[in-house]
Amino acid sequence: MKIKPLMLMPPVIFAGLAAMFYIGMQRDDPDQLPTALAGRTAPPVVLESLGALPGFSDEDLRSGEVTLVNYWASWCAPCRVEHPNLTTLAQEGVTILGVNYKDQPDKALGFLEELGNPYSAVGADKQGRMAINWGLYGVPETYVIDGEGTIVTRFAGPITQRVIEDTIRPAIEKARGN
Repeated sequence: MKIKPLMLMPPVIFAGLAAMFYIGMQRDDPDQLPTALAGRTAPPVVLESLGALPGFSDEDLRSGEVTLVNYWASWCAPCRVEHPNLTTLAQEGVTILGVNYKDQPDKALGFLEELGNPYSAVGADKQGRMAINWGLYGVPETYVIDGEGTIVTRFAGPITQRVIEDTIRPAIEKARGN
């Protein structure tokens, strides 16, 4: 019996898919979305001002100080959930720069007025163009940036106490060179 090339296709495809699934399951945290930007210089900061709040620029990411860049929006329920944890980090001295994503300025300012402002500086990404360059999947999303402006890690989702202990603090220590 002669084997036709088309008869080999199903087992070859199956083997390829099985290999992909196996490799995918070997990641450290299968729930965490990977970022292609870790270890690279943070993309340019292109933001509009948000009310009278102080804004930030590329230079602020290269200040020699470890910073967190947090994408958020007033319409985002998980952003509301993570907000007290960001406030705690800010009270501990962690510099957090906020990027308000595709939001209405009055609602964003109302959100900060209601819950408090943990951000050292805030800017608005009304069209989401900066977010595209940063590889944003959705809000909330937080990046740890070392003092040279290099992305150490990114966390997609709300910052919880567990995320602070398991992901954010270790990334801050790594960024500080400790």
